[in-house]
Order: sequence, then C-alpha cells, then structure tokens
Amino acid sequence: MFKFAFFSLIFVRYLHMIKLDIMKKIIFNSTILMLLWLTGCQQNKPKTVAQSPIKKQISKPIAKIFSYPKNQYIISQDTIAPYDTFGKILSHFHLPYSSIYRITEKIKDTFDVKNLKVGRPYTLLSQKDSLDSLARPKIFIYEQDPVHYTVIDFQDSIRVYHKSKKVFTHRKTAKVVINKSLYQDIADEHLSPKLAMELNNIYAWTVDFFHLNKGDSFKVIYDDVYIDDSVYVGIGTIYASVFKYGDKDFYAFRYPTDTIGKQFDYFDETGRTLRKQFLKAPLKFGHISSRYNLHRYIKYYGRIKPHLGTDFAAPIGTPIMATANGVVIKKAYTSGNGNYIKIRHNGTFSTQYLHMSKFAKGIHVGSIVKQGDIIGYVGMTGHASGPHVCYRFWENGQQVDPLKIKMPPAKPIDPKIKDQYLKDIQKYIKQLDRI
Repeated sequence: MFKFAFFSLIFVRYLHMIKLDIMKKIIFNSTILMLLWLTGCQQNKPKTVAQSPIKKQISKPIAKIFSYPKNQYIISQDTIAPYDTFGKILSHFHLPYSSIYRITEKIKDTFDVKNLKVGRPYTLLSQKDSLDSLARPKIFIYEQDPVHYTVIDFQDSIRVYHKSKKVFTHRKTAKVVINKSLYQDIADEHLSPKLAMELNNIYAWTVDFFHLNKGDSFKVIYDDVYIDDSVYVGIGTIYASVFKYGDKDFYAFRYPTDTIGKQFDYFDETGRTLRKQFLKAPLKFGHISSRYNLHRYIKYYGRIKPHLGTDFAAPIGTPIMATANGVVIKKAYTSGNGNYIKIRHNGTFSTQYLHMSKFAKGIHVGSIVKQGDIIGYVGMTGHASGPHVCYRFWENGQQVDPLKIKMPPAKPIDPKIKDQYLKDIQKYIKQLDRI
C-alpha cells in the first residue's frame, strides 16, 4: 500500500511540473480516495491476537402466569364488572357466539359460568402466533378467591379444571381486649378482619357477639396464610382459642371427629361441642334493634302491641341464615310480614324470618336447609320502618323469646377418643396461658 502511495505522489509531482492542471486534480483526488479505502480495509482485517473466550449464556426459566408461559400469549386481566357475563366478556374479545355457546354447554356440569361474582379477577390468554388478526382468547381463568381459581382452556379441546396457588402458613398467636367492638379492636391490633368472622363462626352458639362488654377478651392460636411466602391472603386454620365473655372462659379446640381425621369440629376443655341446636342470631353482622316484648309500643300502629319477635337491623342485602337444620314450610308475602320464610326444625321448634328483600336462590317450600344456609336477604318489605329481619321462634306452637331459651348442646366428642383428646389439648392450654 505504501509503495503504491509513494509512486502516486511522484507521478502527481511530475504532472505538476509539466503543469497539466486538470489531469493533476483528477488523479490527485483519485489517489486520496484509494488511500482512504485501503486504510479502511486494513483496519477491518481480523486481528490475529488471541480473543477472550465467549461466556456461556445461561438460559433463564420462562416466566409463567397460572402455569402458562407468558411469552406465548397476549395477556388481558380485569375484574368482573356489574352486569358482566361470561359470554359478554368473551364476545368483547371477538370470540364468536357459536364458540361461547359450545364452551358453556361443555363445562356446565363442572363450572357454572352464571356464578361469576362482581369484583373477582379474571385473566384471558390469547395466542401471539395466531393467524387471526383479532387474537381471539384461548384460555379463561377466574379467581374465586386469592388462592383458588378455575381454568377454562379451549385452545384445542375444551377442558375445565380447578386449581390452587401454592400457599405458605405461619403460626401466630394474638390477644385482643374489647374496648370498642370486636371488629374495631381487631383492626386496631392490625389483625385481619377475617379473624372476627372465624371467631364468630366458632362461638356462634356460645357467645352473644351482639352484646360483648368492655373488658371481654380473647386469645387465639392460628395460621396466617401467604402466597409465594410474601403476599398475605388472610387467616387460615384456628387451632385453639379462649374467649373471656363476662366472668367465664370459653375454650375452643379444633379436633378431628373421626379416626380418618378428614372432618373437624370445635370442642371445649371437657370435650363438649361448642355447637348448640340453634344459632343465637340469623345474621353474622348487625345489631338487635328491638327485642321480644309483650308490651312494646309500636310506632307504625300508634299503640301498644306485643312484639313477638327479635329484630336484627342490618343493611339491605345482608344474608339471612337458617338458625338450625329443618324444612321450609312457608315461603310467601303478606302486607305485614313482607317476604318471609318459616322453617320447621322438629316436632317442638319452628322459626320465621320476616321483611326479606328477596329469597335465596333455590329455596322453596319443601327445601331441606342446614344450619347456616342462606335462605334470604335483609330488606324492609311489609310493615317495616327500616331494613332488618324480624326473627320469630316457636316452641310447641307458642311464640317465645329465642334469647331466653336454653338449647341442649349437640353431641360431645366420641367417648372412644375423649381420653386422647384431653391429652392432646394440654399443649394448647399451656400455650394460650402464655399469650
């Protein structure tokens, strides 16, 4: 390259000497361009020095969503809105109605798409490599709660299955003293409000949660539940508790009721079940606005008239529960009672629930209901000045005050396992004492 440049410059010098100006300029510019091209080629020649070894690339695991690889799908996530339906959601994403009908028919015995609840999250997965420009969905995932979800997969064949996220539990203890209310005091201790609901379920037959007093308290041993060991879900199993109600301590210990251990119930420190024959109230939340009173002045009528029920005030739509097992013998509407249901529990006891806004789905005369089943919802139909349920109670055909009736307890723990039970609960009693 340098020899070429040297002779080129000599040639240009010669031309300069003979004063061939035009030819000189042409050849000079060509020579400069040639030099630049050759220099560039020299710089781009591969180096002969040893190269550092290339680092081996470690492939990362593919990120997944509900066990599906994220990079294979277009992901759409939202929550069920009021008036949303399964068909409306899928049609919004351009799935034909014929396909929606085929899916719902295929899965109707496994998952009822009519049971989608407002506010629950859902996820739609559409394939990225689809030839369809609309990228129609192939998978619908509905989350019943933070842990459990249902997958409807219609990529090829139509499949539906129920799954749960992996959860982790941490054993916790807590003590709360009632100063304001059960729910407020639990919140003040930065505990989950679900703790109040679970205690309500355990002690529904024992403690009158509508009449807790300042200074009442409880201690509890339970699990906190997390997803991926970091996302808090709420309260898991309650293993043991003691509720100080008035001047008495009410213990509750979770224990299997059979040798297989698949069913559990709560028993006290002597092995007696906490369940009574009737719940103390047909609502989980609310307050007593009017008691059973044979001499009550009723504003609606403008005179004294016996009030043969107990009124539990609560917002419209609050679920009303059957207070015991039984059979629905009346489901009707009258101008005074509004929408009401009457249940016969046995040859001695019957109950009635008045002023419902509506009846629960599937409840009709002849329906067999279990204790705690939802039979209707709080309203103010009939002669009612505000939303409430009037709870009436019959014993041997006579209306009585349900809050003054002493109900016999349900069956105690099986005598065959009682000794082992009394031995097993000692560890919980000692732990509760230390809280």
